Amino acid sequence: MTEADIVLFAGLSGDFHPIHTNEVFARQTPLGRRVAHGALILSMSIGLTTRLNALDDTLLALAALDKVRFSAPVVAGDTISVNKQVAGTLAMDATRGAVTFHTRVINQEGRVVISYTDKILLKRKT
Repeated sequence: MTEADIVLFAGLSGDFHPIHTNEVFARQTPLGRRVAHGALILSMSIGLTTRLNALDDTLLALAALDKVRFSAPVVAGDTISVNKQVAGTLAMDATRGAVTFHTRVINQEGRVVISYTDKILLKRKT
């Protein structure tokens, strides 16, 4: 996570809340410093997953995000990684199926910063 990531996301999303953009303000909060947007971390976790290239030829769509929990802040300088576990599969028809994952976003200290359940639609083997 870089300072530039946070600033660019503020501009892209329009979320200029001072907890993300104003160091003086953020020092006076319980977190004590500026933090990255939760939506930024969630978006980055999806991007990190696609960079695995495991689903390139089969991915159709992200169908659902459920039970999203933001459990710890992420700040500039942090490193995040994604851990996904298959929670279930569903054959929808002859050409499509769905896979549900339990996903955890983890910082460099091994602390879960976000967790959620996501379902993706995939092409089935024919």
